[in-house]
Amino acid sequence: MAEKIAIRDAFGEALLELGKKNDKVVALEADVGGSTKSAVFGKAFPERYYNVGISELNMVAMSAGMAREGLIPFVNTFAVFLATRSGDPIQSLIAYDKLNVKLCGTYTGLSDSYDGASHQAITDMSYVRAIPNMTVITAADATETKKAVEAVAEYEGPVYLRLSRAAVPVVYGDDMKFEIGKGIKVKEGKDITIITTGTVLSKAIEAAEKLEAEGIHATVVDMHTVKPIDKDLIVECAKETGAIVTVEEHSLQGGLYSAVAEVLAAECPTKVKGIGATDFAESGDYEQLLEKYGYGADNIAAVCKAVLADK
Repeated sequence: MAEKIAIRDAFGEALLELGKKNDKVVALEADVGGSTKSAVFGKAFPERYYNVGISELNMVAMSAGMAREGLIPFVNTFAVFLATRSGDPIQSLIAYDKLNVKLCGTYTGLSDSYDGASHQAITDMSYVRAIPNMTVITAADATETKKAVEAVAEYEGPVYLRLSRAAVPVVYGDDMKFEIGKGIKVKEGKDITIITTGTVLSKAIEAAEKLEAEGIHATVVDMHTVKPIDKDLIVECAKETGAIVTVEEHSLQGGLYSAVAEVLAAECPTKVKGIGATDFAESGDYEQLLEKYGYGADNIAAVCKAVLADK
């Protein structure tokens, strides 16, 4: 069993290390720094840390001004609030003027499980993906979280970084290469492709192992960048396997499934099935919620077999 590390803890450590290397990095927080772990940065660099209180819209507007002055703002709060309460300045100030702001939405998907539907972020990616000039990334494990923080800091322009609350298996070693806009083939197969984004990657790998025991060989892709999405890799996988299943802790409308289907429709029509949210969830244990709503390895494997049977 691979070691489990919480994504939010990995983010806090990565932000701290980034602050040590680059004095232009500042962090803004909406009074949940202990949860997002941006408070780790704040403790080390109090002069570069701004807790604006529960005022997400104003926080994002402040970050736009900071970016105009040459700073690199990392804006932190729960994803469900960052993408809704801050929608206006994200679009009209940051994206419109291509400002160098890094929007870090934590507690994505169902990971804020016990707070229920009001705090579970299943629509945030739909909104930010539709905004021009916005890059959208979801981290799969602790290693990728750290690599993503480094990459978005170096990238010039607005980024929305989705970060889970959950502790998940570490899939990657420290030598993994993270490139914005380039998906990663984690496992090679010839029969079907499973494309994931975020922490469900470990579930997809487990599903592929279950399928392999039955003689079905699945390619597993970590599509960490949903926008700009790696069109070439999607088409390559479609041609190699002829069938695709997407998995995301997000609504099927406007997220990874939509992005992959858009590419396939335009470039390489292929059988595709999405696993994702279709309704609000309830409060409960995170792993139990994942199982109930179809994110478990057994269900992913079952969906793959159904797609192959209908291929």
